[in-house]
Amino acid sequence: MKMTLEIPDDLYRQTKATAALRGESLKDFVTEALKVYLERQVPGQGGWRSVFGKARQEDVEAIDAITTTELERIDPDEWR
Repeated sequence: MKMTLEIPDDLYRQTKATAALRGESLKDFVTEALKVYLERQVPGQGGWRSVFGKARQEDVEAIDAITTTELERIDPDEWR
């Protein structure tokens, strides 16, 4: 989808320069930056999930199930 954004000139120049230094197109750089930003904003999406990046949803769900099961086995008194 195409859209037009109006951003400050200095931010545009900095973004374009950073993308160029990383060998990325401006489009790819901004797309990835928005994805990372949004992942940080959604509750429950931080922590270990950020390590997996582009993991398939079914893989994340399987790991979630294992983690939940294992964490439920922890005895709080033994943990101390």
